[in-house]
Amino acid sequence: MDTGDTAWVLTSAALVLLMTPGLALFYGGMVRAKSVLNMMMMSFGALALISVLWVLYGYSMAFGNDIGAGLLGNPFEFFGLSGLLGTEGIDNGFAATSLVFTVPSMAFVAFQAVFAIITVALISGAIADRARFGPWMIFAGVWATVVYFPVAHWVFAFDGAESETGGWIANTLLAIDFAGGTAVHINAGAAGLALALVLGKRRGFGREPMRPHNLPLVMIGAGLLWFGWFGFNAGSALSANGQAAEVFVTTIVATAAATLGWLATEKIRDGHATSLGAASGVVAGLVAITPACSSVTPVGAIFIGLLAGVLCALAVGLKYKLGYDDSLDVVGVHLVGGLWGTLAVGLFASAATTAGVDGLFYGGGVDQLWKQAVGALAVLVYSFVLTMVIGIAIQKTIGFRVTDEAEIAGIDNGEHAETAYDFASLGGGSGTSLVGQAHAEARNTEGSRV
Repeated sequence: MDTGDTAWVLTSAALVLLMTPGLALFYGGMVRAKSVLNMMMMSFGALALISVLWVLYGYSMAFGNDIGAGLLGNPFEFFGLSGLLGTEGIDNGFAATSLVFTVPSMAFVAFQAVFAIITVALISGAIADRARFGPWMIFAGVWATVVYFPVAHWVFAFDGAESETGGWIANTLLAIDFAGGTAVHINAGAAGLALALVLGKRRGFGREPMRPHNLPLVMIGAGLLWFGWFGFNAGSALSANGQAAEVFVTTIVATAAATLGWLATEKIRDGHATSLGAASGVVAGLVAITPACSSVTPVGAIFIGLLAGVLCALAVGLKYKLGYDDSLDVVGVHLVGGLWGTLAVGLFASAATTAGVDGLFYGGGVDQLWKQAVGALAVLVYSFVLTMVIGIAIQKTIGFRVTDEAEIAGIDNGEHAETAYDFASLGGGSGTSLVGQAHAEARNTEGSRV
């Protein structure tokens, strides 16, 4: 056990955990005032539920010994994590007896838990303003069990790390996904698209522009995501070493380039560079560099980020052309950004990096590119199909979508009996209530996100 590596992995786990409250702020600011609490509760609910499921059987399904063709880990091997406990005692500094490389297994458990949490939370942005909280929690538990835990095994379970045999994408296909472009972003983006189709469009979608109610919250959330993402990417080195340092730099520069790319696209297309565009560009760059951060040079990272900013800025408008209501652009940012970043490995990878692979633009041909494409497509199809099945089953049985009345009056009040902003008390009793304001919104057009 290396204490420096252990300290870095535990710190990285804490950084990634902070990303989920950061996502709650990011998403919460993007919805209307009558929906902000519900939006944030979907992230916090995922944090609570997935933490418990991960300890009980999720970690075992993801990192237990493979039980068939690289598709699933043994769910009972590390059930409850009891088999991973144990130290050499106080005389030996409580050095762990169960290790993943140079860090305690329990540190690795914590690090991977926060990946599972935020992947589920990301999906919620696609169904903002119209999902019941109880059915969302049921969906989150089922989806994590049948989609995320197996896919994490495919992508993150390397032979000989926690167990003897791992997943097929990591060990057989040999696609490169350093920190979760497939398992996290393509997975969540495909699920978001499927669930948006199952729940249908928000009332007034395409007719009534729906403006973010609090852009400072969005900017704060984006800042916390960028901060936490260094744990997400550099922490995936699982060591305080040169690879973590290189990944840290590619993460900085790709994100910065994506922000510039998004803002330039807005300026050319709309005549204005917006704060919402800056925040969205940050997330697009982070998403795109996630799979590629260990395999591209800093200059390659700039190209990946810049193109991610442009592509994702253009992709968010597809929902209006194609008619699906992805409320907070999970598809446009996470699915498109994740696909681009995963495929970009096959184009921009350089053997000069720690991944040691050359992509097409560095003389490596298409060998790595086709592997990246197969891995991305497999996760996309699996997640989309299974999410459709789960979403339809919940909608047909207990109902996933809120009533029209609750959607108009405000999902916060209908689902949680709370409101984010008590305008009446601020006005000394003479102000307009949030419910009254919600009814006014149903009659008047708000501004637009785009």
